[in-house]
Amino acid sequence: MKFLILGIGNIMFADEGLGVHLCKLLEKNYEFFHPKEYILDFIDGGTLALQLSYIIAKYDKVIILDCIEADDSNIGEVFFFPYDAMPNKIKWSGSAHEVEMLQTLQYMELLGDLPETKILACVPKRIEQMSFKISDEIIKSTQVMEKILLEFLKEQGFSYIKKANYSLQELAYISYKN
Repeated sequence: MKFLILGIGNIMFADEGLGVHLCKLLEKNYEFFHPKEYILDFIDGGTLALQLSYIIAKYDKVIILDCIEADDSNIGEVFFFPYDAMPNKIKWSGSAHEVEMLQTLQYMELLGDLPETKILACVPKRIEQMSFKISDEIIKSTQVMEKILLEFLKEQGFSYIKKANYSLQELAYISYKN
């Protein structure tokens, strides 16, 4: 079985890059193992959206890390849900993506290429151009997101060891170099 952790966002727009930064944090800070030798890949999807469809289609399960909008929600509020049971209050609009990730998933679903997909996302505080500074609210939220994702992977049979201790902000500041 092949699992994909896909970070989505524009790293040059402050909190909008949280999906990419969290993906990198998990990849750099942890080593994952599975007794059945399942594959677990981490990909920085940036703002590619539709161009990622051929990559996403190769996996059995996908977890997308991104920021979202949601009616009646607060900055930093975390959501974890299956794509096919998306709450009505969730909106994937207003981000700095060229083509929205939601449109990409809908396109893949229409073609029959969409693997089992879950979304792990939170509501950003600020999306400002040319900033690598992540808001304090999002730093706290991504710590919650990290725990949720580690618990989910554990439920899927993965174990892990922590091999480093990079912070989200540290990775955001050097993200353009990776």
